[in-house]
Amino acid sequence: MFPIDENAKFTFSKAVFYNFNPIPVKKPWRDATGGFGNFAPLQGWVRIYDSEGYCGETFCSTGLVNNILPLILTGETKTYKEWYHYIYWKMRNFGFQSGQIVDLGQLDMIMLDIMARRDGKPLHKFLGAKKDWAAAYKGGGSLLSDDEDLAADMVRYVEEGYKTVKFKVGSDWGQNMERDVRRLEKVRAAVGNDIEIAVDGNQVWNVEEALKFAEMIRPYNVAWYEEPVHSHDMNAIKEVKEKTGMMIGYGESMRNYYAFETYAEKGVDHLMPLVGRMSKMSDLIKIRDLARANGLRFSSGGTVWLNAAFGALYDENEMLENHEPMTEPIGDCLSIKPEEKNGRLYLPDIVGTPIRLDLPKLEQNGTLESIRCFYADKNSMNFAVRAAY
Repeated sequence: MFPIDENAKFTFSKAVFYNFNPIPVKKPWRDATGGFGNFAPLQGWVRIYDSEGYCGETFCSTGLVNNILPLILTGETKTYKEWYHYIYWKMRNFGFQSGQIVDLGQLDMIMLDIMARRDGKPLHKFLGAKKDWAAAYKGGGSLLSDDEDLAADMVRYVEEGYKTVKFKVGSDWGQNMERDVRRLEKVRAAVGNDIEIAVDGNQVWNVEEALKFAEMIRPYNVAWYEEPVHSHDMNAIKEVKEKTGMMIGYGESMRNYYAFETYAEKGVDHLMPLVGRMSKMSDLIKIRDLARANGLRFSSGGTVWLNAAFGALYDENEMLENHEPMTEPIGDCLSIKPEEKNGRLYLPDIVGTPIRLDLPKLEQNGTLESIRCFYADKNSMNFAVRAAY
């Protein structure tokens, strides 16, 4: 858990939602299952204000506007703990793997941001970090890239200071394993034997196929074999682990700590939560501690510029995923963000989260589609939209 005051009070007074037009990636990108195409998975940015004028802000989906704002912009005062539990149980009928529960995670992030700003501290220091950086590995490797481009990207990552790199496998919807193995062979030859290489199948195979591919890549000493089969098929995951003996990585599809307990029981030995999909930010630390207690590997993914605030709470061998195809277009939307240097993310010395939206730039280049303002109606306890731009 974080060292925070769960009885801190919040009266939410206003929210401003910045809606984005589609943000193109540097070049079309695809993994084994077709995601994520020509555009970064960004819908917008939200700033939520308390009655004292403090603001928490982050990237978010329109779901937060539709599902969360009507519940919090009521003029009511509740503690951090009360707001969280109130909305958590409001969302339960959508399911604890739903988009709505992820929207709650974004509110949790915003409340932490507000508390850090009230205290005049960067978020990572407010949460107890003793250092101002986070270790990272770098991933990419679109299946649309030819072999030479893939190897060149992995070499560039190493030259940037990363000791662990990752790329996508599962060519032709998982049916062209020979291409994947050829690409792995070329990357291993290009980066040498001292660099960790991980491969990510994005759940494209069944057990038989996953086992076949594991044997094909065994000579290349992969650091971990990520998501070879369906992320919820726990017995399939257990079988792949037991029959390959490889380090198996899972976690980015899960929304809370409890799922990671099951993963650990089934033999997953690299726990990999994704910040932007968690329903509660403190679960990251619980999952990290679960990994430590069981001798498992731990890393966390998501928007690395924001994730770095939590990565500062990890040890050097507990890394962030810096997924370049998504990292670059998201970073281009920011005026302030952590500095990427020698396999680390160095956090800026600013209060609250380590990122700020570059609003003038987004207005100028056409990324910003509209701005909507929402206000609490303290008299009627009704949610009100009173301005739009």
